[in-house]
Amino acid sequence: MAKRFYGIIPPISTPIDEQENVDEGALRKLVRHTIETGMNGIFVGGSNGESLGLTQKERDRAIRIVLDETAGRLPVLAGVMDTSTRRVIENCKRLEDMGGTTAVVSPTFYSRYTYPSETIRHFEEISRHTNVDLIIYNIPSYTHNTLKAETIYELAKIDKVVGYKDSSGQMAETLKCIDHFRSTDFCILQGIVQLAGISVLMGADGMIPSIATAFPKVFLNIYKAAKARDIDKLIFWDRISGECMKLCTMSPNGTSSTKCALSETGLFDGRVTRPLEPVTEQEKESILLKTRKLMEYIDSIQEEG
Repeated sequence: MAKRFYGIIPPISTPIDEQENVDEGALRKLVRHTIETGMNGIFVGGSNGESLGLTQKERDRAIRIVLDETAGRLPVLAGVMDTSTRRVIENCKRLEDMGGTTAVVSPTFYSRYTYPSETIRHFEEISRHTNVDLIIYNIPSYTHNTLKAETIYELAKIDKVVGYKDSSGQMAETLKCIDHFRSTDFCILQGIVQLAGISVLMGADGMIPSIATAFPKVFLNIYKAAKARDIDKLIFWDRISGECMKLCTMSPNGTSSTKCALSETGLFDGRVTRPLEPVTEQEKESILLKTRKLMEYIDSIQEEG
């Protein structure tokens, strides 16, 4: 069964200027780069894009720029996560006005959760009041609310809910969802890079790797090997992705490390939103050196066929 969302859908960073406004020129270049390197979609306004660090105006502006530059060439998933149902509905309505068609929705955060029914009601209300399709976003490290497989099953019954981005890291729950939705058009996307290859091998539809725009060849080959059930190639490329992901831990703040590594593409600099701590000069030197070495090594790999 053909799936609407599949393959590699990077959660792109948001280039910003010194005033923490979106750097439109850099963002457009990043979108073009994402398309030209063969990605299968774009996720804008996620945690990797510092969406909640931007003002609402700049967050909307980033989404609008990506939609305009993509011009229908790739599916665009837009993060609308917020602290209440009403706020998410308003975010969805603005997305509709921009021409967006797919919203990524997490449970609300800065909230005290008691029952899964609260999350179910959250999605039901959003579905009633908006026209965009909805993708469930399970990211307990940010929401402090872990969605179990049984809750995902119930959410998937809601009108307009079309997929699931799993960044929980709970592989047993992921496998339950993969099995439950195996013969449906409901899409499952793995958000934890270390679990991405095995998830696709087991039947997930794609992955959302934070550093894919710097190393597209790596993640495209992981996906290709997993779909082909070529275990040797999957292990080979998965090990390289592990080296790539080490870049994200080379400073205390993962967002700063990731953005610094991605800046080696030359598409944008590594500036982050306050109060995030930027990388030090020593950290920057180490991150960029490792990034360059990895890029050179990956480029040197000759593939069969």
